[in-house]
Amino acid sequence: MTPDEYLARLRELTAGFARVARTGDHAAPVPCCGDWRLRDLVVHLGNVHRWAAGIVRTGDPAPQIFEADPGADLAAWYRESAEELIEALREASPGDGAWNFTAAAKTKAFWFRRQVHETAVHLLDAHRAAGTEYTLDPSIAADGADEVLLGMLPKVKRWHTPPVVTVPLLLKTSDTGHAWLITPPGETDVPGSRQADPAEAAGAVVEGTAEALDLLLWQRIELDGAGIEITGDAAAAKTFLAGPFTP
Repeated sequence: MTPDEYLARLRELTAGFARVARTGDHAAPVPCCGDWRLRDLVVHLGNVHRWAAGIVRTGDPAPQIFEADPGADLAAWYRESAEELIEALREASPGDGAWNFTAAAKTKAFWFRRQVHETAVHLLDAHRAAGTEYTLDPSIAADGADEVLLGMLPKVKRWHTPPVVTVPLLLKTSDTGHAWLITPPGETDVPGSRQADPAEAAGAVVEGTAEALDLLLWQRIELDGAGIEITGDAAAAKTFLAGPFTP
């Protein structure tokens, strides 16, 4: 997607999150987010938006300070946070230099994409806390999986012990036609992979919907029951998919 397209998606996603922040029970627990309640999730995302807006404006790294007090009107504070981010992105030149924490190019364009996926995953979290249904758009989910695998996985050792890759693994979306070949450390290419179907070069193939793969990478669902099919070396695939992949 282009920066303008990401910005349009971000407007939709932040509006949806603001609605849940306004109508949901702020004391409700958030599944897959430790001991967080909905209020904690809203405060977190609002502060992430403000942090990212500052980086977009200056291009420089900044510490994450999540001590801002949202006051009594949590939903209004979140809307202000989202508006600050959207305004910073709207005024930014995507090609200008800016720090980021992944393997992606160090330009402001990164933050258009990153904040879409930050908001999309947390919007799902918010709906789960509120007990309402929400499904990720397949195109957003596939792009989110791509961000994790190509941007975060190469730098994951900054935060965690990297996932174990013992054989070439092909991850495929069953609904959007995307695929990623993950090779063991030190292997920059898989013999024969340019001449043959990558599935033939892979030791295991992992296939599921874009939403299932994205949520699995973000550890929002378990592999069992996710509708993900593994062929080939299932043990190697499951070891890799145990993660973690993200900060």
